[in-house]
Amino acid sequence: MFRVASIAKRTVHAPPLYRLPPASYSRVSYSGLRRPLLARTYATTPESASSKFIRRGRTLVKYTFYLVGSSVVGCVLLTGAIFLHDAFTYTDRHIEGVPVAPRALQPERGGPKNLPILSTLLSDWEDDENRGLVQKPHLVIVGGGWGAVGVLDKLNPGDYHVTIVSPETYTTFTPLLPSAAVGTVSVRSLVEPLRKIAARLRGHLINARAVDLVMSERLLEVETISPNGVGKQHMYIPYDKLIIAVGSTSSTHGVPGLQHCFQLKTVSDAQAIRKRIIDNFEAASLPTTTPEERRKLLSFVVCGGGPTGVETAAEIYDLCQEDLMNYFPKICREEVSIHVIQSRSHILNTYSEAISRYAEDKFARDQIDLITSARVASVDQDKVTYTRRSPDGKVETYEIPTNFVLWSTGIAMNPFTKRVSEQLPNQVHKRAIEVDAHLRVKGAPLGTVYAIGDASTIETSVVSYLLELVDEADKNKDGRIDYDEWEVMVSQIKKRIPMAEDQLMKVRELFDLYDSDSDNALTLNELAVLLQEIGNKITALPATAQVASQQGKYLGKKLSQIAERRSVLEANGLAMDEGDEAVAGPFRYRHLGSLAYIGNAAVFDLGRFSFMGGLVAMYAWRSVYWSEQVSMRTRALLMIDWVVRGIWGRDLSRL
Repeated sequence: MFRVASIAKRTVHAPPLYRLPPASYSRVSYSGLRRPLLARTYATTPESASSKFIRRGRTLVKYTFYLVGSSVVGCVLLTGAIFLHDAFTYTDRHIEGVPVAPRALQPERGGPKNLPILSTLLSDWEDDENRGLVQKPHLVIVGGGWGAVGVLDKLNPGDYHVTIVSPETYTTFTPLLPSAAVGTVSVRSLVEPLRKIAARLRGHLINARAVDLVMSERLLEVETISPNGVGKQHMYIPYDKLIIAVGSTSSTHGVPGLQHCFQLKTVSDAQAIRKRIIDNFEAASLPTTTPEERRKLLSFVVCGGGPTGVETAAEIYDLCQEDLMNYFPKICREEVSIHVIQSRSHILNTYSEAISRYAEDKFARDQIDLITSARVASVDQDKVTYTRRSPDGKVETYEIPTNFVLWSTGIAMNPFTKRVSEQLPNQVHKRAIEVDAHLRVKGAPLGTVYAIGDASTIETSVVSYLLELVDEADKNKDGRIDYDEWEVMVSQIKKRIPMAEDQLMKVRELFDLYDSDSDNALTLNELAVLLQEIGNKITALPATAQVASQQGKYLGKKLSQIAERRSVLEANGLAMDEGDEAVAGPFRYRHLGSLAYIGNAAVFDLGRFSFMGGLVAMYAWRSVYWSEQVSMRTRALLMIDWVVRGIWGRDLSRL
């Protein structure tokens, strides 16, 4: 106690604590004594304003030094990593003595047209893993869009010998094509090479276009793509299972002059649109251009009020407002006019009514001319002619002078899809190939040919299964269906056509409604009327990327399950072609919502509720599309594009 008291006494008369000699400070060894001494010392020596300023300045300098130092260290490490990566990447790699199957160099000929049959490809013998895949079932995927990528994503490596047939060597993120058409994003940010996607499965890519199908011999006829446009040749690709995912083309609706229109389905379309827009503005900015010619050059007409047409019109408006106004003569912006011609009474008619009204109000504020309930009569090189019914019922004709027309109204069959449909007598759909609930092409050998995406449509006719359903449900074979048998029939209908489930919610009410003679049984005629009405009320799935992706993933997962259970199927007397029902249920579409960009704003239709708004909704729209990219490479490129556009604007060069 005496020792501690003497220390405390001396401390009162000593200088501030930070000036004590080390020996004196070390003698205060208990933390409990140090805190009062500190408090008493600072209380007796208040800090001046200049000292406080100096202390805070030193702290700021210290943290600034830490921040700059860590940034420099980070840059050095990143640069070192890049150099290290390059050191191991750019090295001499010599390949000698690669084995190639003789059959791959000199394929045998056969088939109805005596063409080369590519039973073996150049890389099939490269290594042991590829040699093993040659013995696996041959899976041929025609197309490289959303459906094909979905299949490739869910297949297990080693289950199939996979071959992709596509006229393009890449897959495209099509929802952002309107942004690429005006330079908001680069086309390179929307594509991913198909060879990289197929590499996980050791798959092969044949850069060709499918033209015909020989189902009896399981041969796919393709036409190769020549770099110079000449020297094309035809050949056969054998398959055990074939997936048709070729997409669709735009419907013409019999309108003449569509050769003067642009479409927006491919990267080439987006590049052509961007070139035309820049060319029109450059020509309009010349002093020698007349006012009439300038108005025509700066008139943009979009035929179709669906998501593609609406987003393209919004992107053109943004381009004019945010970039062209800053670098072109102001008179050009004053003469710009954007027109959207829609055959129905509202744009975005597949969305909720609230979303349609919001988009229309947004377009009205932006002075985008929205022409509804109108039909395009013809398209010429310098004008668009459309008709519209007046309030008194008279059809009136109007013209819009223009040098830019985008055609985005409906879809039609791809030529290859049409050829396949013509081979099958029970294919009566005019827009796509009809498939069953397991996505198998109706009329084709069971379990060998599938169709997904825009190339297909799931059957909605229930009455075509009438006799089969009656045979399964009619236990006493009297040709009449009582209520218990009707319940069995309902369960069978749901298995065959899952999309009919919503129409079969009230089983008893339907039975009583169509039991016209009230005898507690349905005759064949009454059943036919009932099933016909159910089929008429079923809505076909929309031709969207979301549907194609879900169908592709479903089919890829199912084919992998069939391959895994091959031995089990064979033990039960089933071939791989008959394994669909044994390993998986029918395809069921799950709607995850629809979204559209309408110019620094976005709308979301999520089924039961809708979401629409400005900047926040736009960033939500970007987030969804960013997360749906095929790879991290495209995600990084897309993020960079948005940052560059936000800081430096769009690229206005003509490439």
